[in-house]
Amino acid sequence: MNQVIAYFSTIPSSHRSLILVGGITFFWIIENTFPLFRMQYKKWHHAGINFFLTLTTIIINFLLAFILIKTAFWTTEHNFGILQWLPEIPILVYTLIGLLLLDLIGAYLPHYIQHKIKFLWRFHIVHHTDTWIDTTTANRHHPGESVIRFVFTALGVLIVGTPMWMVFLYQTLSVVATQFNHANISLPNKLDVFLSYFIVSPNMHKVHHHYVVPYTDSNYGNIFSIWDRIFGTFTTLDKDKLVYGVDTHMMPEENNKLKNLLKIPFQKSRSIKNS
Repeated sequence: MNQVIAYFSTIPSSHRSLILVGGITFFWIIENTFPLFRMQYKKWHHAGINFFLTLTTIIINFLLAFILIKTAFWTTEHNFGILQWLPEIPILVYTLIGLLLLDLIGAYLPHYIQHKIKFLWRFHIVHHTDTWIDTTTANRHHPGESVIRFVFTALGVLIVGTPMWMVFLYQTLSVVATQFNHANISLPNKLDVFLSYFIVSPNMHKVHHHYVVPYTDSNYGNIFSIWDRIFGTFTTLDKDKLVYGVDTHMMPEENNKLKNLLKIPFQKSRSIKNS
């Protein structure tokens, strides 16, 4: 465990980039070999849109990274935050508690809030407009949402009292987990159900991308599925009934053109569930 801490304390940006690109490449190959759905779409055009939005997220996180670093160092230097107030416990338990709390405050909570507050939903809806969910969808976020997510991540680091190595570890796990649960892959049903008791499995997250409520407003988890189960937001739906997208933006000119996707938060609201 000490080696893990040492690695993530000084993880080079090049390694983080390699994990991002490597994950997409790996799941891209898998979903082409064992697809959940045989989707008829221009995969490279679709990927190009999502890669552009991924790039904007990377740039925003890079520009704001100093806030995260300063927050993490401040919590450890001033013994502030939940982890700092814990008695001495085994490092593995300490790490698991920290990752779970970061997942709750930095991922589950903002995801839930973005579905409930109309102004925030305007940005998050861009992620839901994707009618072809695959591994590239994982980072399909409007630049405005990337800023919103960053604010909650920084808040999570502050409240949890997270050391920087744990922040990097969480972000790495988050990247791989979201690429995995968005990937258009077909797992044996029993394996998917088993995984869903611990982490957000592909079939579990696909329910969240069903085009109408109440399914859209369920399964908010990022890495761990425990929060959906605790807070009653866990839902299942047979994969044969899945229809991806969001009911207010089902036309290709609305959901498959980058220019329009960037404009959506500033257009007149047409949301049925959040109008």
